[in-house]
Amino acid sequence: MSDAIVSPAAPPAQARRPAISRAALLPWITTPALVIAFVALWHDYVTRNNVSAFILPAPGSVWSAWVEMLWSSRAWGHTWMTVYATLYGFAWALVIGVGLGVAIARVRWLETTLNPFIVATQVIPKVALVPLFVVWFGFGITSKVIVAAVLAFFPILTNTVLGVKSIDAGHRDVMTSLNATRWQIFRRLELPSALPYILTGMEVGIVLAIIGAIVGEYLGGNNGLGAMLIAKMNAYETDALFAVVIHMTLLGFIFYFGIGALRRMLIPWHQSSGR
Repeated sequence: MSDAIVSPAAPPAQARRPAISRAALLPWITTPALVIAFVALWHDYVTRNNVSAFILPAPGSVWSAWVEMLWSSRAWGHTWMTVYATLYGFAWALVIGVGLGVAIARVRWLETTLNPFIVATQVIPKVALVPLFVVWFGFGITSKVIVAAVLAFFPILTNTVLGVKSIDAGHRDVMTSLNATRWQIFRRLELPSALPYILTGMEVGIVLAIIGAIVGEYLGGNNGLGAMLIAKMNAYETDALFAVVIHMTLLGFIFYFGIGALRRMLIPWHQSSGR
């Protein structure tokens, strides 16, 4: 009778799954716990110290103001204007940033020519240009779109340049030896290799785009969440002001996680997708 030979194989999949699932579920447990702890400390501070609702309203008051805001069609109109300015400006920043980034990374003399200009425009505080954009383009949606596009443009541009430049020269030589056209090299090599960098720039860019749109609404116009925030501040409705800030924050989270979902869809093979 022969004994069965047991090889030191890897542990079965069932034994590995709990650790993986626990790691995946951890953010869904810790994040709500931290939010609840923060709200509890906020409520405790307000009640213990009898803080005026004008200075810091209680969480329950802010929640009621936000729920009331969600039922308001006017609030959703302001939300749509901010979403439109953000996405429209971000789309322009994406198209121009990726296109110009690929050109700069490919053409040496173009990078040498434009690099001083790019550095100079990056160090300028872009928010300080908002009054100029309002003067040039008026109080309408155009100035908000331009501000959003300008703020989102530079992270996308710089990450695109970095992504295209990071491609191994040997891979490019192989494509050239196979008589691949410039378009084929871009579509088959440069774009897939640079996508992780571009998506990183997009994650930063979408956050800056919504900041730009809201700041533009602060300084000019009567539409958008920025204008709504200023209106609540002028009316001394502090609980509603906090509600607008929460609404803006959730909107930013939606945009950011939307780019994260796009990353997992476009580059599931890359470690940054979290799979």
